[in-house]
Amino acid sequence: MKTHLRRLRAGLPAVLAAALVLLPACNPLEKESDAISHLLIESLTGMTMDGTEANFLQSDVLFQSPTTGATTILADTAKATFSARQLDPSPILGPSNFADITLTRYTVAYFRSDGRNVQGVDVPYGFDGAITHRVQVGLATSISFVIVRETAKQEPPLLNLLESTGRPEVLNVTARIEFYGRDGTNKTVKATGYLPIYFANYANE
Repeated sequence: MKTHLRRLRAGLPAVLAAALVLLPACNPLEKESDAISHLLIESLTGMTMDGTEANFLQSDVLFQSPTTGATTILADTAKATFSARQLDPSPILGPSNFADITLTRYTVAYFRSDGRNVQGVDVPYGFDGAITHRVQVGLATSISFVIVRETAKQEPPLLNLLESTGRPEVLNVTARIEFYGRDGTNKTVKATGYLPIYFANYANE
């Protein structure tokens, strides 16, 4: 028994070292980047059907005018609020303009909690978008961006919500949005956020 305990104690450092290696990083790109600041998402919001800002999005797959009855397809937007923080919280020369971050692009991908994630079948196709926006150190700033394109509503699975085929009337997915930018030294930074989306052919009033 004592011999067994001695062997366990001898092997414990190696086990702990292996466990530390396997721990996932919160943001691999930021860990590997030598940028002088972090890009942080302070909030990520969508809109409800009554126009209220919320921490989710209700997406109408087909808008019908309550007055004329005319139908149209509209893209959905979301709002992200960012901040930039220097890695050195107390720089000798004070905050540097080189620590400001310019956002350049973003990507959107959709996934479901049940694991059915085939694009164009179970979830809409992901896409890339271009943005140009400066995030200054110490100042929160917000942008609006397209999170659901019009074309997504003309393809399965969103198109299926308009058909009476026994499919669920509401499709619940989560959007993963990855924002990319560069600091003043041209080093890449990245931040990731998530927003639940509820797709349906909502009544328009």
